[in-house]
Amino acid sequence: MTKITAIIPTLNEEIHIADAIKSVSFADEIIVIDSYSSDNTIEIAEQYNVKIIKRMFDDFSSQKNHAIAQAKHDWIYILDADERVTPEVELEILEAVKNPKGFVGFFVRRTFYFCGRNINYGGCQRDKVIRLFLKEHCSYSGVVHERISTKGKLGFFKNKIEHYSYKDFNHYISKMNHYGELRAKQYLTEGKKVNLFHILIKPSARFFIHYVIRLGFLDGFPGFVFAKSQAYGVYTRYVKLWLLNRKLT
Repeated sequence: MTKITAIIPTLNEEIHIADAIKSVSFADEIIVIDSYSSDNTIEIAEQYNVKIIKRMFDDFSSQKNHAIAQAKHDWIYILDADERVTPEVELEILEAVKNPKGFVGFFVRRTFYFCGRNINYGGCQRDKVIRLFLKEHCSYSGVVHERISTKGKLGFFKNKIEHYSYKDFNHYISKMNHYGELRAKQYLTEGKKVNLFHILIKPSARFFIHYVIRLGFLDGFPGFVFAKSQAYGVYTRYVKLWLLNRKLT
């Protein structure tokens, strides 16, 4: 019950994969589930004591659930390749699996870095994710920003992991295009249509939420860029949905 399987989903993560693996070296098993990377992700991962699974990507939840089903141990730690477990969180993880106190999973907060800058506001101050959990009580659902469904109580770690989400602005735009495409396909299956409200109002509202309501202005110019980028993500998904709907007419 006290052994841990760490799972790292990857797609073209050669700049992150080595540090990601090292940060979960405390785990008894490390699984890298790769969506057929075209860079050197696999070659780098093979230099470490990890199990590599290759699976064609369909959505984030299915990818993670597939790896969880093949894990040897009951406790699972999910690590995105752009995240790093700090030594302080490592100690909390090891203590949690020894003495979970009735919890089936644990939230961890993240220190968010955007294009090399630490973003403290704009909603990032509330950023938390479930990363450690018992696989028999938890599973993923959702296409893009997947969530864990749990059967039991959840705890919180005191310390934060590090989240290096975007190495530069081009990387951010690439991710937003990918996420936008996935979200647009989900909306298409739900029968959603696009109008001017989605293109003009929703992106502006998203900017206002991140920059004003969630205090993004306190991060200075990086906070402004981050808020505008979040608005762009909303704009992208609806433009892509509009294009998909046009193909059906």
